[in-house]
Amino acid sequence: MIHTPSRNEQITRSRSVERQVTGNVTTDGAGVKLTRVLTQSLQRRLDPFLMLDAFGSDQPDDYLGGFPDHPHRGFETITYMIAGRMRHRDSAGHEGLLENGGVQWMTAGRGVIHSEIPQQEEGVMEGFQLWLNLPARDKMIAPWYRDFTAADLPGFTTGAGVTVTVIAGESHGVTGAVTREATAPLYLDLHLPAGARFTQLLPAGHNAFAYVYRGEVSIAGSLIPAQCMAILANDASADGVAIDTLGEANVLLIAGRPLNEPIAHYGPFVMNTNQEIYQALNDLRNGRLA
Repeated sequence: MIHTPSRNEQITRSRSVERQVTGNVTTDGAGVKLTRVLTQSLQRRLDPFLMLDAFGSDQPDDYLGGFPDHPHRGFETITYMIAGRMRHRDSAGHEGLLENGGVQWMTAGRGVIHSEIPQQEEGVMEGFQLWLNLPARDKMIAPWYRDFTAADLPGFTTGAGVTVTVIAGESHGVTGAVTREATAPLYLDLHLPAGARFTQLLPAGHNAFAYVYRGEVSIAGSLIPAQCMAILANDASADGVAIDTLGEANVLLIAGRPLNEPIAHYGPFVMNTNQEIYQALNDLRNGRLA
């Protein structure tokens, strides 16, 4: 739908770019090639977000192995598929097929063992996986899972022609597919035509970043190229962010309320203390994780 921002959705001053990050090329699962954009060293700075992986290839050997059974505890995973098909199965009895433009949102909570296996033997597979922390009080809740097709995801088009998919949070009066009270995540996929501007209100206390996956954008005078993450400065005098383009560009805009809690991260487990990590490992060894 066409949506024109109301006056109170306009920003008065954009956040600036504190730092640009290109990420680390690595492999995960059964040899899936990916770029880890938000790494463990940035978890405190970008609290409540723990990790962002970007994957994309038209070479089957880069992705066919997928992600066989592996455990999680203490956080949520959000997988957004741009192209390709991935089958999810988990120990809580959930199963789903993630396809072009769809989102898979999983709350690991007290523990789940799941697999994500490509359902194609050729063609392009491209997407992102974001890890969102859970507050201490929720780390041991029951696992939860939901698949959203592209048609399930709310969206709008601005008067400037920017197409916005609202995966989480709220943008210009449109509420996303998922909301979370503790972390208040905002997760937008922006498709900007040449010469367009998009503005988004952001609470001053929330941590925020933009990941450009096509084209190039400008934020407060800083040029951000493709495959680059811009960490947005926490500036009490800025009430949002303005993103400008010369050519066409695609951008993920992500923000959230920091938990300001201790982070103990070991592999697929994210808890608050090392003792809780030891307990997760012990539960996994003894078949009590999921």
